[in-house]
Amino acid sequence: MDRIAIAVALSLLPVPLGAQWLNWPTPGIPRTADGKPNLTAPAPRTPEGKPDLSGMWQPEVNAHRFNVIQDLKDEGIFRPEAEAVFQKHVADFHRTDPVTNCLPGGPSEMLNAMYRIIQSPAVVAVLYESGTGRSRQIYMDGRKLPKDPNPTWLGYSVGHWEGDTLVVESAGFNDRTWLDRAGHPHSENLRVTERFRRADFGHMQFQITYDDPETLTKPLSFSLAVNYAADTDMLENVCNESDPNKAHMVGSANAGVQLSPAILANYAGRYEFREGSRVVAGFMGMSQYVTVINGRLYLNALPLIPQSETRFESTGAAAEFLSDANGKVTRLVLSQTEGDAIYDRKP
Repeated sequence: MDRIAIAVALSLLPVPLGAQWLNWPTPGIPRTADGKPNLTAPAPRTPEGKPDLSGMWQPEVNAHRFNVIQDLKDEGIFRPEAEAVFQKHVADFHRTDPVTNCLPGGPSEMLNAMYRIIQSPAVVAVLYESGTGRSRQIYMDGRKLPKDPNPTWLGYSVGHWEGDTLVVESAGFNDRTWLDRAGHPHSENLRVTERFRRADFGHMQFQITYDDPETLTKPLSFSLAVNYAADTDMLENVCNESDPNKAHMVGSANAGVQLSPAILANYAGRYEFREGSRVVAGFMGMSQYVTVINGRLYLNALPLIPQSETRFESTGAAAEFLSDANGKVTRLVLSQTEGDAIYDRKP
């Protein structure tokens, strides 16, 4: 659906957006003298003395949701068989992406949309705003992970406290989900460890570790900042899993564009952020590196799929290269629904 279609769809909504609870003040939270949420106030605690993680949380914009490989030290961490599956997903234009097909995102859900944590001594529940995420239960009653679980989309989770850090271990995932939108796979033997540490009222550090000997040569771990979402609410978001019309997932008319090695090589180089949406820039980073590997163009670690000689698609963004009057590539424009980010090519 393009932006015009989205605008038309929004214009047909019977209830104005203002009628939803998006601006309702969150009761019972610390506030500054001017009435704004005091996000640096001390973190609340439960009657048992543990940090209370309850509330609405929003992960900061991050690139890991699109590609878990963001550090050069992690290049090559996927075993050859898993890398071959990843390359197949890329070559197939991500048509089997579970999220695109209205299926749950699996262990990567915590990297994406807003979620609400509801905490009790025996169970911590996580409700996702995502239309595919549903909800999950983290059992705090001392039970162990099942030894031979029936594989599920979101797995089985148990938690315990290490000081002020909630440590969650999960297993029992099916192998139909991906670790990211780029298409990195995992097996049913995947184990996930998450660590939640609330630094103060409005800020939480989240660390996730994937351990899957079938697809990874070693555990893959990274951290994200998560912020408290005050004075707002989640919107209902339903993904139509039963949609029989798959025409919108077969790719564009230009999906089969083939470019010569000379054209691809002309785009390789470093591009430095110039201007654009702060949100987009925060996600994309201040510098981008375009390389050619085995006849394919990559933006950092993300493959770029040619749609024309100058325009490419990637997971979560479109990339367009601009040239001056002499045909020299001078600029890269990355576009997302949040806006555009412009990067100047550097020597």
